[in-house]
Amino acid sequence: MSSIAPPRPAPSPLATALSSSSPARRPLDDALLASLSAQFAATAADHDRAGRFPHDNFATLQRHGLVGLTVPTAHGGRGATLAEARRVIGAVARGEPATALILTMTYLQHQAIARADSRWPRHLRERVARDTAAHGALINALRVEPALGSPARGGLPGTVGTRTADGWIINGHKLYTTGIEGLRWLSVWGRTDDPAPQVGVFLVPRDAPGLRVIESWDHLGLRASGSHEVVFEDVKVPLDHAVDLRAPEAWIPGNGSAADIEAHAQQQAWMVVLLGSLYDAVAQAAEAWLRGFLQARAPGSLGAPLATLPRVQEQVGEIQALLRTNRVLLDHAAAEVDAGRLPAATDSGMLKYSVTANAIRAVEIALQLSGNHGLSRQNPLERHHRDVLCSRIHTPQNDAILVAAGKAALKR
Repeated sequence: MSSIAPPRPAPSPLATALSSSSPARRPLDDALLASLSAQFAATAADHDRAGRFPHDNFATLQRHGLVGLTVPTAHGGRGATLAEARRVIGAVARGEPATALILTMTYLQHQAIARADSRWPRHLRERVARDTAAHGALINALRVEPALGSPARGGLPGTVGTRTADGWIINGHKLYTTGIEGLRWLSVWGRTDDPAPQVGVFLVPRDAPGLRVIESWDHLGLRASGSHEVVFEDVKVPLDHAVDLRAPEAWIPGNGSAADIEAHAQQQAWMVVLLGSLYDAVAQAAEAWLRGFLQARAPGSLGAPLATLPRVQEQVGEIQALLRTNRVLLDHAAAEVDAGRLPAATDSGMLKYSVTANAIRAVEIALQLSGNHGLSRQNPLERHHRDVLCSRIHTPQNDAILVAAGKAALKR
């Protein structure tokens, strides 16, 4: 599928502001973000039930200039800070979190390749960036494989690029390719076929011949993310589309040049804050539904709304404490990164662990308070629960986070 390119109406005020190269750009519009949350929430259950990719949501985001939020201003985007990206992801996720997940991946890719020390060729960086800013072209990294699992656990990828006189021929099999139904560009993790292989990234257009999608995504949560499998069968790309090949040991965290180490820390911090914002927003949506339910539900035996019970008020208070903690942690982390103060890997991991655990706990309390009503598919709370549980799957996983934190503490 090619990039998302809906008919282009007259640009909105926000889109005009986002496309401006002036340093005095208008801030993100709170009213617009709230409107997008409500609009996406109205169709979220339908997308979830059908497991349908939210094409309409991305067309809307593109009309408002938000797909290219983290694209540099020189290439038509906003060059957004992490704090700005966090606000957009949170607003989108409150409405439909699968859309927010796919958008997060595009934001992360552009944040990485826009760095001055990016290993991508300049002309390819500009091509992908302008495609996203002008047409809403989505991009994601394809890393997980059937045999390898997550590359964060180590090992050489099974996806292989073979060098020829005319370019690279790529063969391999990827799992969990989030957003594949709407992607325009694929950042494919693979290795060369050299006796001493190099490992890195091949840039592949989504419409390249030989690329096949296996529609296997049928998960409990984030069902609209279209995270299907992709098979590469003699897919050809130009030689310069091997955008970042290195010796395998250079990819181990802490190895490589100082610039590589800083880039990894920055990418980790952006990923943790944006994913944390996504799942925190799911918990916020659950909390909002719960408040309405408790204020309206008045059992005959009580003669008053459930919201008047001290026990209920106490548990709602616990949810407020959990969500406030998340807000403080995420706002602080975004501000630190935007100020150039990058956290250690263990700190990023602990942020992810704490925020996602708080979000899951908040939704679990909401389910306990609402009983059968919360588990009914006529209400959104059961969907919020399924979606928030997906937070545990993203790298780094909880076991790796806690082992790293424990080792660091025991060395002090």
